Amino acid sequence: MKHLCKLLVVALVFLGFNSIQAQDENNPWQVSFGVNAIDVYPTGDDSALQNFGFETGSVFSEYFNATDHWNILPSVSYISVSRYVGDGFTVGARGSLNRIDKLGDVRVDNLSHYALDGTIKYAFLKNTTVDPFVEIGGGYTWVDEIGAGTVNGGIGVNFWFTENIGLTLQTQYKHAFEDYLVKHFQHLAGVSIKFGGTDTDGDGIYDKDDACPEVAGLEAFNGCPDSDGDGIEDAKDDCPNEAGSKEMNGCPDADGDGVADKDDACPSEAGLAELAGCPDADGDGVADKDDDCPSEAGPAENKGCPWPDTDGDGVLDKDDQCPDVAGTVANNGCPEVTEEVQKQLNDYARTILFDTGKSSIKAESTSVMVDIIQILNEYPTAKFTVEGHTDSVGSAKLNQKLSEERANSVRDFLIDKGIGADRLNAIGYGEDKPIATNNTRSGRKQNRRVEINLIK
Repeated sequence: MKHLCKLLVVALVFLGFNSIQAQDENNPWQVSFGVNAIDVYPTGDDSALQNFGFETGSVFSEYFNATDHWNILPSVSYISVSRYVGDGFTVGARGSLNRIDKLGDVRVDNLSHYALDGTIKYAFLKNTTVDPFVEIGGGYTWVDEIGAGTVNGGIGVNFWFTENIGLTLQTQYKHAFEDYLVKHFQHLAGVSIKFGGTDTDGDGIYDKDDACPEVAGLEAFNGCPDSDGDGIEDAKDDCPNEAGSKEMNGCPDADGDGVADKDDACPSEAGLAELAGCPDADGDGVADKDDDCPSEAGPAENKGCPWPDTDGDGVLDKDDQCPDVAGTVANNGCPEVTEEVQKQLNDYARTILFDTGKSSIKAESTSVMVDIIQILNEYPTAKFTVEGHTDSVGSAKLNQKLSEERANSVRDFLIDKGIGADRLNAIGYGEDKPIATNNTRSGRKQNRRVEINLIK
């Protein structure tokens, strides 16, 4: 028996160096081999004395009396093969041999013992170091070439040193169907080896349980890899090749602004998420890198700079129709034509002289035309009507025509000197709008006039 134990220890040490991590579902095959012991004493078989000439004890009496009652062959004396079929069940076959020299307390000549058994085993636990089980089955046993069928039942336990290699201890009762074969217990102790699993990627996780069977990975991630070692499996890692944080879905955030470097337009400067991780020193909503005035708040439309007000009239140049001339807000930044200006404009206009009965402007009116042009240029967006008027001398038809021609003559002169044509209209009123009596020479002179009036 001592030699057999040494043999088992040597086998376990040798096989332990070649162990492969596995589970029963992944490694369904199991081979066991070792020694067996036959004991006929604790069977409570009352017919043993009459049939075989020896007495038995009560059931389980002196159950562990190996010295007096156990029959042990000093060599490997059993081998079994079984396959896991699911839900804790295993089916298999076992062959054993022995030499009988003890029938209870009676010594006999060495009787040969052979047995072939089919087994059904149920394991209570899964993936544990201590693995208890129950076993039932049946088989055929020969003693000195006399054989009979048996029905078997027993219990046992596996002690797994690795997930592949273990020690199996087992005992079973074998009840013979014929009176000429004695009932007996058979005890077994041996090495068990599980195998048959497939681990394609060699990561120690078998394909059945490996979520990434073609790529070596970690047990923590069901066999899937974590290439950058940041604790986030590649499938859930937005940056699988750069170590990052869980908060950033596995991506780094070098500047610590809460924007992953891969999405950060300014990865070395802490910034704002809404500006793709870039800073905004003046808080105007324009990232400093795009801000022409990073220290002065301004709108995005002006590249982060404040809009200028060149003429200082309180109307920004972008809204100022007269950005170089101070005006009023009400007039979109342009100066407004006041009553005083309107009066002065007409004071000048009424002094414009024409050749008698014609529309041509006399040369001595050039200076007053210059004064009019200066006023009009001060109000670049204002629009005016050039009005021609006559006295009542002559026919109304001729006076109407003459007033129109004189109004157009003044308009054309102003346009020629740079006043926008879209700012000037010309109209003739003839003798219809006198400002004095036409009965006196002085009155008629006042009625022969040109006026330039603001279009409101």
